Amino acid sequence: MPYAITQSCCSDASCVAVCPVNCIHPTPEERAFGNTDMLYVDPDTCISCGACSDACPADAIHPIESLTGALQDYAAINAAYFEDIPTAAAAGPLFHNWEPPEPTRTLPSAAKPLRVAIVGTGPAGMYAAEDLLLHTNAEVTLIDRLAQPGGLLRYGVAPDHLATRRITNRFTRFHNHPRARSLLGVDVGATLTNDDVLAHHDAVIYAVGSTADRRLGIPGEDLPGSLAARDIVSWYNAHPDAAPVDLPDGRVVIAGSGNVALDVARILAADPATLTDTEIAEGALSALFSHTDREIVVLTRRGPADAAYTLPELHELKNLPGVQLVVDPRGAEEIATSTHPKAVALRDVRQEAINWQADPTSGRRIVLRFHSTPTDLVPDGPRLGSVRLADGELVKASLFIRSIGYRGTPIPGLPFDDATAVVPNTAGRVTDRPGTYVVGWIKRGPTGGIGTNRTCAAETVTALLEDAAAGRLTTPRRSTRRFHRLAKRARRT
Repeated sequence: MPYAITQSCCSDASCVAVCPVNCIHPTPEERAFGNTDMLYVDPDTCISCGACSDACPADAIHPIESLTGALQDYAAINAAYFEDIPTAAAAGPLFHNWEPPEPTRTLPSAAKPLRVAIVGTGPAGMYAAEDLLLHTNAEVTLIDRLAQPGGLLRYGVAPDHLATRRITNRFTRFHNHPRARSLLGVDVGATLTNDDVLAHHDAVIYAVGSTADRRLGIPGEDLPGSLAARDIVSWYNAHPDAAPVDLPDGRVVIAGSGNVALDVARILAADPATLTDTEIAEGALSALFSHTDREIVVLTRRGPADAAYTLPELHELKNLPGVQLVVDPRGAEEIATSTHPKAVALRDVRQEAINWQADPTSGRRIVLRFHSTPTDLVPDGPRLGSVRLADGELVKASLFIRSIGYRGTPIPGLPFDDATAVVPNTAGRVTDRPGTYVVGWIKRGPTGGIGTNRTCAAETVTALLEDAAAGRLTTPRRSTRRFHRLAKRARRT
């Protein structure tokens, strides 16, 4: 039986590289790769060898015959991707335009091993470390301001997405690599400067992500009972900087419909008993157990076909045990007429006109309300009471969560583009800062999934090695041993 890729796909293309018959698409060389929700196996070409399953870091690829429950739908989802494009067997080599083989990364034979510091140990930083440690003789210093490595994988991925969180296993070995050294609890930019790092290394790569949240800029946004999705995500993932979250009774309204919004909706609506075997924070789980009923309303400013969430995330929401998914009638016409997969997927979901000024009904449910934009938050005493929408309707709510994206923050000593919230760079080279590079969201903005960081890191590492070969890096004045001592002193302050 052929294999199928399922919901936890991270799209890092490890599976593509090992497939002997080129049946997994889109590949990194294909235009659709950067925009796809996930990768897909062509069932007509797959030879059931299992190489892709062995290579997958997210445990997302399984034989079709082994799929159970909601995952059974992924057999059809994989096959559907290839209905409108030629199969590999029919199109031959034209289906996959192989690029010339990438030469092994090399530096002049007389060159000493590069000393590279990587600030941030999330997926972007670790893909860069993997590239350097496996394809060059570089010595790598891994630095993170937190006491535990992992970044987004540890503190951003939903706690019930265990397969996705297991991608950390791919990177754990590099913390123990003989040419790598991990320095945790060290805040570059606060206790150490960029010049401090470059004084001891040939280059430094910043992989610090986007650590702030975007704001709506509407009246009442700072009322008690109004939070950012980042606050909720940090809370249920036990981020060291997280503050406790008060979960009041009543309706929760989420503005935004990306995957983070649906993650938050799913965790808040789920039966807490189904979360006990996940990696959710104990305090969050205890708070969820204190409520038997909850209605989560997800506001989407666009229609069903243009919602920001991915199809696998919606599929998971539809199959959430003990939680009813409901669609507000505002998206009914588009759901009935559109051929977009996101709209089609909602045709079997119950539609219901809701009295938004009444208390929610009993039970656990998630309501998708399309073509809805909040304009202000209306207080009831000192706290949030209602959310006013652009059409003038008031939605009674006890908790409002904005989930409209993340935003990068300036790194002391580096340039920063406030409009795009990234460090200005060219292919990862920081503008006017020789020897300094960026990767991940601080490089390109908060777009793309975990796997996108692999190609992003490859571009940055390529730029770094080109600069090293051309003599554009400054030889460090001091040893890494001295830097390790400096970092330890900084960690104690």
